[in-house]
Amino acid sequence: DLELHLQRCQQLSVTVLTDHQDLSNTELKTIKNSTAPQQYRIRAKLRTYKPQKLHQSIKLHCSKCNSMQEVPDRDDFDFILRGSAGTAPNPELHNTSWYESVTWTTQEQKQREIAIHFVKHDEMLQHPEDTLLMIEGGTLKEIWKLTKRFKCVIPVRSTEDDLELLDLSAPFLLKGNVKYYGCKQCSTPKPMTNLSSIAAEQQPSWEPTEIAQVLGIELLQYVFVMKFTLVDETGSLNAYLFDY
Repeated sequence: DLELHLQRCQQLSVTVLTDHQDLSNTELKTIKNSTAPQQYRIRAKLRTYKPQKLHQSIKLHCSKCNSMQEVPDRDDFDFILRGSAGTAPNPELHNTSWYESVTWTTQEQKQREIAIHFVKHDEMLQHPEDTLLMIEGGTLKEIWKLTKRFKCVIPVRSTEDDLELLDLSAPFLLKGNVKYYGCKQCSTPKPMTNLSSIAAEQQPSWEPTEIAQVLGIELLQYVFVMKFTLVDETGSLNAYLFDY
């Protein structure tokens, strides 16, 4: 448990933070006055670390524009889904050459129309574990149920001409329990028709990177980020951890 380990580090008077046993110890003051890149071994005290809660260390990073953002919470996604549910599915976009559509109306007080479009391969539906589907009007709970059974789920809405992705504040793709996001700044979302090129492949793999590419999405990567403040008798130094 990293959080517990960091708490223990704070309690120790001296902590060895790097493992270069062949190097002699270097004071933080010397490191701060040196040009990068260099490799050092230090003995220092961990004064503080951020964030205090480990789940806050997970961010979304765009390798193209180098931007970093917080991972949206489920309430943000739920809000976007509820907003898109106000637009009824366009029946003219159902049952095309590359997907089969199923629609129904919910029995709850405020009725919703839901449409699910199952992408076909060689004009046939694939096994659920190999299937990509697109859903209109679904709730967060309904979408998570679908991700347990089908390979990939893409939340969409209808326009006059095609199905399209929701606001990129929402995940553009869900696969298992992983949500995939696109960079708002670097993405140029394309209509869902572009997915038909993957469906036409000999063995569609429905890999997130390939889906993102054909839909004009610059895929954001989950990264782990932390900041440590280290001190010794000569000064303090901020150390940053950044890893995929």
